[in-house]
Amino acid sequence: MIPAEAGRPSLADTAGAGARPAAKPHLAVVGATGAVGRVLLGILSERADVWGEIRLIASARSAGRKLTVRGEEVEVVALSEDAFDGIDVAMFDLPDEVAAQWVPVAVSKGAVVVDNSGAFRGDPDVPLVVPEVNGCAARMRPRGIIANPNCTTLSMIVALGALHAEYGLSELVVSSYQAASGVGQAGAETLRAQLSAVSGTELGAAPGDVRRAIGDTLGPFPAPLALNVVPWAGSLQADGWSSEELKIRDESRKVLGLPELPVTATCVRVPVLTTHSMAVHARFENEVTVAGAHEILAAAPGVVLFDDPAAGEYPTPADVVGTDPTWVGRVRRSLDDPRALELFVCGDNLRKGAALNAAQIGELVVGELRG
Repeated sequence: MIPAEAGRPSLADTAGAGARPAAKPHLAVVGATGAVGRVLLGILSERADVWGEIRLIASARSAGRKLTVRGEEVEVVALSEDAFDGIDVAMFDLPDEVAAQWVPVAVSKGAVVVDNSGAFRGDPDVPLVVPEVNGCAARMRPRGIIANPNCTTLSMIVALGALHAEYGLSELVVSSYQAASGVGQAGAETLRAQLSAVSGTELGAAPGDVRRAIGDTLGPFPAPLALNVVPWAGSLQADGWSSEELKIRDESRKVLGLPELPVTATCVRVPVLTTHSMAVHARFENEVTVAGAHEILAAAPGVVLFDDPAAGEYPTPADVVGTDPTWVGRVRRSLDDPRALELFVCGDNLRKGAALNAAQIGELVVGELRG
């Protein structure tokens, strides 16, 4: 690991208008030991190497651990003001309340922050960016912060953005099927423990038998997830809506630049480890065709069209997990509305749903800093 140099100015400070710094920008990964942080380190090792130092930051209890990035072991340092000295870009994956405290600190030290929490997504002075859809918004960041959308929104928005550009989206109805890892490592560990508890049994045939077998291993879920689906994700909001459902509404509007777009979402947690799926009803201003939608989706960056039901070809989480694109299948024109499409999308919630999108935003900022 390249040691931090206390007080060293960042490239954002030293690169004047029109200047082209010779050195590569320095990156901090904040929350490096978490589920998304670990995926991000792998992605940074796979993509073009645009960074100078990559500094790994986490809580004090994780300080001193070593993680591999770009083929080298790097020691994790504790989250502190000094940890941001000399950093040009900081990618945050921390709980909302912790991000709200520390993101402004990183900005005050000269870093551009890419934040994966929900702390700043609704701020009108913080762009909510998906590079394939609204990448230019990353340049307009009066607070020095760029927000990463929620993993559920990111699972579908690249495909919808491409269709919107052609047909003009006018209404959106979504049902999500969200993976356990959407709530972090605790969600994934809980699902594995529950699956172990029910494996090899005949549970699931009588009311409450799964719940009794699971016992107190509910973890972050309000009901058993093994052998079950749970029609709830997030926290309770007004009128019975969940926070996850409102995120889909608010974030889709902001990313697409459609502040009045009617959006309805129902979020369901399913016994899948990683990769969110969504059934999408999208209504447009103009008449649509399946052939036209196929052509758009097949050409859209960050989208894989996988749609041949006669051959058993449509995306599933088990096939999509670990890949970067949004996968789209089951594309149909609505039977009763020539301006509406039905589609099924899958996206890895830890990759494009979090870490990959952050890495792509960071690369936009690098391009800006360097020239």
